[in-house]
This record gives sequence, structure tokens and C-alpha cells, in this order.
Amino acid sequence: MTVRQRPLYALALRLAAAAVLATLLMLVKLTQKKGVSLPEIMFWRQAVPSALLFGYLASRRELHRLRTRRLGSHGRRALIGMTGMVFNFGAVILLPLAIATIFGFTTPLFAVALGALILREQVGPWRWLAVALGFAGVLVIVRPGAMTIPPLGALVGLGSGFMVALVSIQIRDLGRTEEPISTVFYFSLLGAMMMLPVLPFFAKAHSPAAWLTVIAVGLCGAVFQLLLTASLRYGSVTSVVVMDYSSLIWSTLYGWAVFAQLPPATTWLGAPLIIAAGLVITWREHRLAKAPSPLAATALE
Repeated sequence: MTVRQRPLYALALRLAAAAVLATLLMLVKLTQKKGVSLPEIMFWRQAVPSALLFGYLASRRELHRLRTRRLGSHGRRALIGMTGMVFNFGAVILLPLAIATIFGFTTPLFAVALGALILREQVGPWRWLAVALGFAGVLVIVRPGAMTIPPLGALVGLGSGFMVALVSIQIRDLGRTEEPISTVFYFSLLGAMMMLPVLPFFAKAHSPAAWLTVIAVGLCGAVFQLLLTASLRYGSVTSVVVMDYSSLIWSTLYGWAVFAQLPPATTWLGAPLIIAAGLVITWREHRLAKAPSPLAATALE
């Protein structure tokens, strides 16, 4: 099934997705501070959207929209996506929101480096320069030896950026044949099933306020996934990825307003280097008209 590309619509969807993602990550951090464990957050993050989407389609007698011949592809997407979610949510818990968001912007750097080292892709000097520039930005933010950023948090944040590369390829591939609502439903359902066996070891009673934030995480997760998947259905990764950087504005505001956290001063020196590197790589991918590299920064939630 060929989907007509709608670039401006895809950009608007991606801009909205970036705002919802920042809200989702803020709620994850808030939920964890209310005493909800990471496995519980991940389970309900997946269970709520799958139940809502199933109920919505059933009420409209449209369950046929969930028919798929690619259950194996959905399963692989769920496995990699849930692994990435551990890193992504872990980074949010361990780091200030703005810092965790910036580490997510390292995805294109990993995509170029791994493409050259593992897939033997030809990478020119522009993209290698961008990779070097981006990781220089990481070093400026982390400042090894200065203990500005927790080392474990930095490693988890970089792991999140790496995992997004894998997920983005799968979402783009599934979008060629699957509706966004189908892709989101199977990711949510299969992800919840993966977390179900470990849930009894972590689940406990919570306050009504904590449960409200848990439900809000699930609702934001469903909206974000629909927006993200639709943006990749109607536009290429290289054309919409620039909108992802707007999430830094939201995460900085949330960090200040909700958690009284502002990133260290070095962030404002390192972040432009990372963002500039991602934009250079995106520009080169577009110019070379190659298959899109996995650049989407927020495919994991």
C-alpha cells in the first residue's frame, strides 16, 4: 500500500509529538518520585493505550483495522522498543529533564558511526565531522572528572540515543503497510505482555495522586505514539527530524517549573554542538538522497 506523502502535515505532527514527548517524560519523572517503580511505569505506559485503543475500535466496530500479516515485525519492534524504554525512562529518572532530552539527540551520531563500522557504508568527511562535533558536545556537557553529570546517567542517556536508531527504522518500515493506530496498538499490547511477568515483584499500593500520574503517562504515551507514527507515515525521517529539537524547550521549562531543576551552564555550550551535528547529518542524508538514517529522537516512548 502506497501512502501519499504530505510533508507539511508530517512536520506539524512531529512538532506536536515533540511537545507531548516532553510532557510524557516529565510525568515519568514525577511518577517515579511518587514511589512508582520503573517496571510498573512501563507496564501501565503500555497497558493503558492498548486498552483504550481496543475499546475505541470496538465501540466503532472497526476491529478489522487491527488485522495484520506482520505480527513478527510488530514483535521485534516491541522487543527493541521496550529495551529502549528502559534506557529512555532511566535517563529521565537519573538526569535533569533537559539533559536527558539532549542525550536523545545523539541518535544520528550513532546512526552514522554504526553504519560505517558495521554496515560498511561510505561516510564522507562532512558526516564524520558532524559525529566528532556532536560527541564533543557530549563531552562539554558531561565534563569527565568534574562530576557535573552522574556517569551512570550519562551512559543510560547515550544508550537511549543508540536504541532510538533501531526503533526508527522499524516504525518507518511498518508505516508502509500498517495504519498508525495498528502499529501503536501492537507495540502497547506486546510491550505490556512483556512486562506482565515481572510486575508482581514490583507492584504495590499507591496514593490516588500517584495513580493519576500513572494513567496520565499511559494517555500521553498513546497520543505520542500516534503522532510519531503518523509523522513517519506521511513524511521521511530526514524531513521531520528537525522538529524533535523543539522538545528541549519544553523539557527545560518542565524541569524548572515542576522540579526546580535547571541544567548546568555547560549544557548551553554542548547542546548547540549536538543539535548542529544532527542537522548537518540530516542535511547530508537529504542531499545524498539515501535511505533515511534512523534519526527520530523519540520513537521509544
